[in-house]
Amino acid sequence: MTIIQITKDEVLQIVPLFDAYRVWYGKDSDTEGALRFLTDRMEREESVLYGARNDSGEFVGFTQLYPLFSSTRLGRVWLLNDLYVDPDYRGKGISKQLINQAKTLCRKTKAVGMMLETEKTNDIGNNLYPGTGFVLDHEFNHYFWKTM
Repeated sequence: MTIIQITKDEVLQIVPLFDAYRVWYGKDSDTEGALRFLTDRMEREESVLYGARNDSGEFVGFTQLYPLFSSTRLGRVWLLNDLYVDPDYRGKGISKQLINQAKTLCRKTKAVGMMLETEKTNDIGNNLYPGTGFVLDHEFNHYFWKTM
């Protein structure tokens, strides 16, 4: 398995995985919207996207990170917003490889840390993340405001 940073030229290859990820979270399939969203992030340099390629060169997993800043920590924080591995490739350590690549990005950019969130019902993620060094936050409440 090879982990690479996705370029604008490779975004189209990630779309099926990104769409499957959204469907897994209960959203309707929208490959055109997925392509548009990912392309916009790449063109505006608003995210960093890593892909896991199998020996045949096919992408079988990805993670997408967004840059944030922490006033209290006086530094950059990365939001690991998306992480998905094709069900046929799960249990092979690909998620851990993608997270390790994200950690390398944090070190390279001198970030003060990385954060993520997942649903309480995501048993796979809730077992994975503590094993890769993430600590569940019991101190702060996280709120979300929706426009619609």
